[in-house]
Amino acid sequence: MADTATYRTIWRWHFYAGLFVLPFVLLLSISGAIYLFKPQIDRWEERDFRGLSLEGAVSADRQLEVAKAAFPAGSFNHYRLPERSGDAAMVQLALPDGALSEVYVSPQGEVLGTLDPAERISNLVSRFHGSLLMGDWGDRLVELAASWTIVMILTGLYLWWPRPFRAAGTLWPRFSLKGRALMKDLHRVTGFWIAGLVLAMLASGLPWAGAWGGAFSWARGELGLVQGVQEWSIGGEKRAATAAPVAHDHGAMGQSSAPRPEQAAHSLPLTEFVNRAESEGMAYPVLVLPPHAPQRFGPPTGDVWTVKSEAQNRPLMRSVTYDPKTGEELTRSGFADKHPIDRAINIGIAWHEGALFGLANQIMGLLIALALMVLSVFGVVLWLKRRPSGRLAAPPHGGRMPRAFIVAIAILALLLPLFGISLIAILLVDRIRGMFAVHYSKTAG
Repeated sequence: MADTATYRTIWRWHFYAGLFVLPFVLLLSISGAIYLFKPQIDRWEERDFRGLSLEGAVSADRQLEVAKAAFPAGSFNHYRLPERSGDAAMVQLALPDGALSEVYVSPQGEVLGTLDPAERISNLVSRFHGSLLMGDWGDRLVELAASWTIVMILTGLYLWWPRPFRAAGTLWPRFSLKGRALMKDLHRVTGFWIAGLVLAMLASGLPWAGAWGGAFSWARGELGLVQGVQEWSIGGEKRAATAAPVAHDHGAMGQSSAPRPEQAAHSLPLTEFVNRAESEGMAYPVLVLPPHAPQRFGPPTGDVWTVKSEAQNRPLMRSVTYDPKTGEELTRSGFADKHPIDRAINIGIAWHEGALFGLANQIMGLLIALALMVLSVFGVVLWLKRRPSGRLAAPPHGGRMPRAFIVAIAILALLLPLFGISLIAILLVDRIRGMFAVHYSKTAG
């Protein structure tokens, strides 16, 4: 492999990028691997509310009544249909202090228990994965790490290409080798095979990120690129939406002066719309939202009853609205009605969360996360074996890079704003340090 100036410079950037992102890669890989199994985790948390007898079952309106009796000051947000026959229904209530409560009611109309959506395992893991539980600063830090991980992968692909080409050690490891040489093969080969999938994973997560997602949201709305509600949240909004799955504003939910269905006159009962929801055959979870209820994305429902699927597999999401007095169907929308940009992003989000094609998607995501962790560990071990004791042992600077690489870096900096800002800061620090080094050497001379 030719030890060119360009190769040494790329290796140097790959080294520093890897050194910075390593702890984030490990933390996000672990938390992401856990979140992939959200459906299984959620079912485990609700295990006491599942598989119940249907004998003596009562109406959805009666279930709502007992839920509200448990929380008299609560305001009805939505009714979630049972996933399977015999499971409890879930009634979500907004409390006066802005908190939410999921009330689980048996088919016989008995309150079995409650869960706080903000404290559910999958929501806690999601908030950690998105911001390390550090608020907006954490969100920016995760986005910065993701941006530099993209740099690490792209530089790694450049370093991976053999000069001259050899299949062994490039497409598969040479198990005849021992020690550091074998580990280097495993690092290179594993990195190559997962590079495309990791880049897709990182790209599909960018719409959630504070800086990148905010810029895209502005372009989407203000420039009129896409019409309609944006069905994913960004930055701090994502953490709030995750903690409160259908809440747009916690405080507003508890204090809104808009009419609520329990106050509205001449509206058909909840049971009528639950029956409609059951006949639709939508993907779980299926929610029935009353008039003026808050939604996960966008404004409250307005003066209509809404039946919608909020399936993690987003191409399965559908929504139907009904006139509250007559029950007449008013609107119907599905995935095919969305703009192609929104469809592409929603497919990416579903794949990112392991929901696009079921268990196979979850296993694929888990393997990617495990490979990333192994790759990171191999990289650290290779560095520790190479470096002299007590020294950083960064690869030497190769000098000025070719113009094509500089253009590529400039484009990447524009596409990843936090990477661009951090890169400028690094170059400034490096230039200032160089000036001080020259000044010190002249003074000492």
